[in-house]
Amino acid sequence: MVEMITFVQGPIDANNYLLIDENTKDAILIDCSSPDDDYINEIKKLGVNLNKILLTHGHFDHILGCNRFADEFGCDIYVSEDDLEQIAYAPQMTMVLGGVQIPEVTSVHNKVHEGDKFKISDLELTAISTPGHTKGGMCYYTNDGRLFSGDTMFKRSVGRTDFMGGSFEQIKHSVIEKLFKLPDDTIVYCGHGPETTIGYEKKYNEVV
Repeated sequence: MVEMITFVQGPIDANNYLLIDENTKDAILIDCSSPDDDYINEIKKLGVNLNKILLTHGHFDHILGCNRFADEFGCDIYVSEDDLEQIAYAPQMTMVLGGVQIPEVTSVHNKVHEGDKFKISDLELTAISTPGHTKGGMCYYTNDGRLFSGDTMFKRSVGRTDFMGGSFEQIKHSVIEKLFKLPDDTIVYCGHGPETTIGYEKKYNEVV
């Protein structure tokens, strides 16, 4: 069995999802939004072996914890090659948006591509390339009917497209031609805000 714990972290309250194999304590974290001691210690108290972080995209509010987590847990961190430029730009982006300087994120060394699979216990996650919010936006769909959508899709909306690498036409295509092809009862865990379902979004999402 795989347990999921949601952590709301970072300056813009991003959802980070920790998946834990209850038998082996192996764990995968989806997005990593804070380097704070309290966050690190919460995960250490769970006694997990955090060996992978899967990034949905390279915006600063989803990667702020990567350097610290890599140091503390020795985990491999994965991102789309198309978002390496976003990660390099993260310190400048924080200055533009909030006047806060962050160090360069140097811990992301592994690339994820459309169709790549990651397994934890009997749970398999498949990467789905969904550009639009960023060039390298990536969602992760599980074999038990869950989707981790990052900032590609939120409840009744989609991610903003006015930052570097953003494109409304691309995000519309990603949502309609890829995510909306998933079963209606797919539970969608978003990068910010509440969960939703594919069926609900087909009816109410602003991109339709």
